[in-house]
Amino acid sequence: MSLDRHLDLQHQVVEQLLQLLEQERLTLAQARVDAERLRELVAGKQAALLRLEQLEAMRIGAQLKLGYGPGRAGALRAAREADCLATWQRLRRSALRARALNRINGEAVSQRLKGNQQILDFLDRITADRLYGPNGRPLPSL
Repeated sequence: MSLDRHLDLQHQVVEQLLQLLEQERLTLAQARVDAERLRELVAGKQAALLRLEQLEAMRIGAQLKLGYGPGRAGALRAAREADCLATWQRLRRSALRARALNRINGEAVSQRLKGNQQILDFLDRITADRLYGPNGRPLPSL
């Protein structure tokens, strides 16, 4: 497979990941999060990331085998010499968008967790007389 075709394939997978991340963002923005939908999206993201990891390992292996050297500099040189710099740049832009969106989604999850913890702390304070045990069941009367 040519480098241009390989990079295009990677780009398609990154675009699939972006779609999943956008759906995750919308799901997390709901007042009541659909946990089942979130699980489906996480499974889809994991599959896309696994596929990207496989494709990237193949690309890096070919890059090194052909003597372009490691890292971004070697990848850029390979793309230039294979006349597919535009495809490489498109892939990089999409990957950077995916990274940013994943960070935003992670921050949304953190905020939800923080809010949930604040609610639990508040409930713990107002039930200081321990009407309920940690399992949510009423404690026996004294």
